[in-house]
Amino acid sequence: MSITPLMPVYPRTAFRPVRGDHCHLIGEDGRRYLDFAAGIAVNSLGHSHAGLIGAIQRQAAELMHVSNLYGSPQGERLAQRLVDLTFADTVFFTNSGAEAVECAIKTARSYHQHAGDDAKFELITFNNAFHGRTLATISASSQEKMHRGFKPLLPGFSYVEFDDLDAARAAIGPQTAGFLVEPIQGEGGVRVASQQFLQGLRTLADEHDLMLAFDEVQCGYGRCGTFYAYEHYGIAPDILATAKGIGGGFPLGACLATERAARGMGVGAHGSTYGGNPLAMAAGEAVLDAFKAEDILANVRTMGAKLVARLEQFIGNYPELFEEVRGRGLLLGLRLRIEPRDFVAHLRDNHALLTVSGGDQTMRIVPPLVIGDEHVEEFMEMLSAGAASYQPAAVTA
Repeated sequence: MSITPLMPVYPRTAFRPVRGDHCHLIGEDGRRYLDFAAGIAVNSLGHSHAGLIGAIQRQAAELMHVSNLYGSPQGERLAQRLVDLTFADTVFFTNSGAEAVECAIKTARSYHQHAGDDAKFELITFNNAFHGRTLATISASSQEKMHRGFKPLLPGFSYVEFDDLDAARAAIGPQTAGFLVEPIQGEGGVRVASQQFLQGLRTLADEHDLMLAFDEVQCGYGRCGTFYAYEHYGIAPDILATAKGIGGGFPLGACLATERAARGMGVGAHGSTYGGNPLAMAAGEAVLDAFKAEDILANVRTMGAKLVARLEQFIGNYPELFEEVRGRGLLLGLRLRIEPRDFVAHLRDNHALLTVSGGDQTMRIVPPLVIGDEHVEEFMEMLSAGAASYQPAAVTA
């Protein structure tokens, strides 16, 4: 038998972490790595946060899972906290970001079809978006690399260029149910939507009675210095998908919606066996507790500004390697003039620095939201050493 016990769908590296310590990971060989990938923007509180660990341990000893057929005091508490902090009136808990986006898609469709307009089912989405790996969420993306081997795709999605309001306007038709957009594309290259674009989508949605759904799985939950990225734009969506940092490393996601947007999501419309389980709810509450007690959002803004300033000063030393700094808060990207996977591997294997590649030749920098000045200094030292030792032969114009 040649196939590995773990289905070989990931190009796994030789680095095999076995322990985490705040903003570092320790491998099987004992080597210590600075983690500025954070499980791809998941480990918002780092790897050994006492409050998060304690909350999970206590809840595990009390109750881990029951059916959603029963009342959920744990889910009600966390849902109310999210409602109080956001635009939303109601929350559906999931196990992942892809599930949260699936719920957002269903909510947008049901808004129209609950009112009897079955013709409205199409969502306008945007090139280079990443919404997940389910059949619906890969269908919502224009990225051909995710489509190969899984066609035919699900109907109901129309792709236009990101940050092009005229293209979005022109795509509206009789079947349009709404827009699905990342305010900041993460996997797509840390591309930040303009104020004009998102404000324009909000206006178009209001004018045509469409749903505006934000995918904030990566850019939300404090990652950009506000609780959700939409706050930077002074507008609110009708529906929002969130995950990654919401559980601090414990599998958790959620779909948030206004009462109006969720009018079709009544009894029997949706479900999840594990979604909203007591253990996940305890993790979610612990993350929110830490955000408040440790002033995480202020730290993201401060550390993000320091990183951007240092990076912008630094990249001029290597114009053949780096092109620009992108992003907001601690969702940052370095656009490279080379294949980013090569450079990410070089930093990991030779300088014990963990980052993650993205689209549009971008290396993503998504550390835990609890980093301090010492981690910024360590990161810059490692990045500088990595740039200096990178083989010039691999650099292209």
